[in-house]
Amino acid sequence: MVIKVKNLVKEFDSLKAVDDISFEVKKGEIFGLLGPNGAGKTTTIRMLTGIFKPAQGNAYIGKYDIQKNPIEAKQLMGIVPEMANAYIDLSAFKNLLLMGELYGIEKEKRIRKAENLLKLFQLYEKRNQKVRTFSKGMKQRVILAMALMNDSKILFLDEPTSGLDVESARLIKNLIRKFNEKGVTILLTTHNIEEANQLCDRVAIMDHGKIIAIDRPAKLKHAIQGTSSIEVAFKEPVNKDLLKFKGVTEVKKIGDKFKLYTEKPEDIIPILVNHSQKTKNKIISLNTFGPSLEDVFVKLTKGRKK
Repeated sequence: MVIKVKNLVKEFDSLKAVDDISFEVKKGEIFGLLGPNGAGKTTTIRMLTGIFKPAQGNAYIGKYDIQKNPIEAKQLMGIVPEMANAYIDLSAFKNLLLMGELYGIEKEKRIRKAENLLKLFQLYEKRNQKVRTFSKGMKQRVILAMALMNDSKILFLDEPTSGLDVESARLIKNLIRKFNEKGVTILLTTHNIEEANQLCDRVAIMDHGKIIAIDRPAKLKHAIQGTSSIEVAFKEPVNKDLLKFKGVTEVKKIGDKFKLYTEKPEDIIPILVNHSQKTKNKIISLNTFGPSLEDVFVKLTKGRKK
């Protein structure tokens, strides 16, 4: 295990922001902390990277306790905090060179490393422009490249695509996969369920400072019963209340389609076809789905005490 967390607790005044959590991250894994804002994800990362001292518990990076051996632990990691920023009055190239100098990388090697990262992050053509002229997505790429200047074995990413446009978010996700394929272990936080589903080998679902489930996204989805669904679209508009057939637990309108939740989709499909025939309203698309990671999250967090 390259990250090991044992009974971590962090309190702010009377609030337990992180409440006795434990988990392990395997070498070469993309591990996600998934939860809404205020779940304790960022506080957890700040304890793992030595910014916050836990009230209780321990966190190990490699073989090093982050509190007892912070220098050795930090030499293994690259960090991209949620509110990070590059030096906006320096160019992208000089930001990377500065970071390389801080890591003690000799001059020729840090120039070569900076150039390679800027090419990989599609920033080489703008390498000499000041970062203040960059879009948010470009700034995020600079920050991620800075975190990789020391050949990090472990990368901590706090909401790496938050607030980015679709193209920038896609590029960041592709780069995360690329570095993971090269053996970098990645721990990321996200409130974006689809992002966790796309990127993570395993996720820990956090809610109100606690971890309430840890597993592969596919296994979490498989474990939830009664959340299969049918997605249907009709040629003409439909009142969704007319689709609340016996055996359907919930109906949601999603764009021009309806999602019917049911334990037995095989029983509801003939009813939908019969409804279509009776109302002379043609079905133009019909698909069945197993539970999504969003369904898992909603089911696990529903009704929990705040």
